Amino acid sequence: MGTPQNPAGAGPAEAVTATASARLTVESPEAMKAFGLRLAKLLRPGDLVLLTGELGAGKTTLTRGLGEGLGVRGAVTSPTFVIARAHPSLTGGPALVHVDAYRLGGGLDEMEDLDLDVSLPESVIVVEWGDGKVEGLSDNRLHVVIERATGQTDDDVRQVALHGVGERWAGVALDG
Repeated sequence: MGTPQNPAGAGPAEAVTATASARLTVESPEAMKAFGLRLAKLLRPGDLVLLTGELGAGKTTLTRGLGEGLGVRGAVTSPTFVIARAHPSLTGGPALVHVDAYRLGGGLDEMEDLDLDVSLPESVIVVEWGDGKVEGLSDNRLHVVIERATGQTDDDVRQVALHGVGERWAGVALDG
């Protein structure tokens, strides 16, 4: 897929070089959760996942699938008002730290209070609305961009683009 420019489409950003890329179509919320289950098998401690998409695109649904696939404790719900939720592993795997940066206007400095850099080595950190805010946490990250039809529609179909950035994602098949 070449070198995506600001894969989130969230304004000006430095160019990133994707070492792995994939695009897929997700037909329903159930399929989005199932995709999260499959994607969880690729994740390991230290992974940073940035989710981008309009309200209602399926970011939290995808994260529910990730949580189930990682075998974590607690219901994965949107952390919009608490900013971040930690879900410890029930299976000896990495914890899931689910962050919603929607209401945070600043970049990494504002996120510093969450101590994400401390959690990152032993956790999988998923940040909704994180593009342009948390890239400084890791040179290795997975950008997931979810697009849906806009306007008044009942269309559940989503287009999902994945861009693995950094050595961690080199050679990883993201379309599994």
